[in-house]
Amino acid sequence: MGVVGPFPQTLKPIMYYVYLIRSLKDASKTYIGYTAGLKQRLKTHNSGSSIHTKQFRPWKLVVYVAFDEEEKALVFEKYIKVGAGYAFAKKRFW
Repeated sequence: MGVVGPFPQTLKPIMYYVYLIRSLKDASKTYIGYTAGLKQRLKTHNSGSSIHTKQFRPWKLVVYVAFDEEEKALVFEKYIKVGAGYAFAKKRFW
């Protein structure tokens, strides 16, 4: 018999996201971030609540990568922001 209803809070799967967004106002403006709540975070960027991105809103989600472990997401976010990871993102995503 299958599980009926929502998962108990302790069993609920949590994903961690590294995301890349691009400004619709100025396509040369991009942002790379990390969050556990992707939809809400994009709303935050587009509402002007984020001081780092409010000047160039609205923003469009370009790509996201989901991880089941927070540490993996944080390591990937750091990788994609510098060096070879940044070059990869620039070539493949932007």
